[in-house]
Amino acid sequence: MTGIVITLVRGDITEQSVDAIVNAANSSLLGGGGVDGAIHRAGGPAILDACRALRASHYGKGLPTGKAVATTGGELSARWVIHTVGPVWSATEDRTELLASCYRESLRVADELGVGSVAFPAISTGIYRWPIDDGARIAVETVRNAKTAVAEVRFVLFDERAYTAFANAL
Repeated sequence: MTGIVITLVRGDITEQSVDAIVNAANSSLLGGGGVDGAIHRAGGPAILDACRALRASHYGKGLPTGKAVATTGGELSARWVIHTVGPVWSATEDRTELLASCYRESLRVADELGVGSVAFPAISTGIYRWPIDDGARIAVETVRNAKTAVAEVRFVLFDERAYTAFANAL
């Protein structure tokens, strides 16, 4: 058990004053809809440029599901964006470990960057259709049990339904 302070906020992840925000990215790292699109729009072209550089070097085939990598925060108040690719929910295959890995890997990258505060969205619970109650449970349990030097994890939740699910998981 770590000394992480976990807080919940209903709002826009791009407006958070933290050291790093986590982007629920797609494997291309080149922007998309939802949280990914919002972060790229708010952070400006520096984030896309950094993602293109990652694609040209280590991630030519894209970022694998469950992994994480960091770029600049561009014009965001957060210095860093940690990109992670969540799994698409499946009724026939248990992908829980991949979702948990997104949170663990993001915290590992945060530790490498030396950051003290990280804001997460509810990874995979949007267009990837992960049920919000289960996604919240996995997120909270994984962060609570993570071995990390991060002092504050903030779950930034877009609507009341997600906020309630995370509050119940806490």
